[in-house]
Amino acid sequence: MATHTDKVARFDAELVDSAIAEGGRQNRTGRQQLEYWARIGRAMTAHETASLRRVRDALAGSRPTTDLTDAEGRLFNAEIDARLADHLADTDYPGVLAARGITTVVLDDEGRLVERHPDGTTRVLDDA
Repeated sequence: MATHTDKVARFDAELVDSAIAEGGRQNRTGRQQLEYWARIGRAMTAHETASLRRVRDALAGSRPTTDLTDAEGRLFNAEIDARLADHLADTDYPGVLAARGITTVVLDDEGRLVERHPDGTTRVLDDA
């Protein structure tokens, strides 16, 4: 008999909150809902179907999104949302913009608006 060992994984807080909310509607815990979603995603991507090829083509830019069915369009949108979330989490946008010579405004750890200049200097903006 195979033993199952849990692995630690980090999830985006919004995804966990959504899983808890949806899990409550489906009589599942948040963890069970995340596992359910993962199994559905695995099943959807494990089999190369004409529909999945069409969505992948649209993601690659070789098929217009207007050619997708409603269900394919929902999968396309979900894939775009996931890619954006991944990219946003992994990118230092103030750093990227500073390298381009662009001044940004960010919130610091104390919740103040801070202007960040490309040369690395900062200025706390007034609350006025």
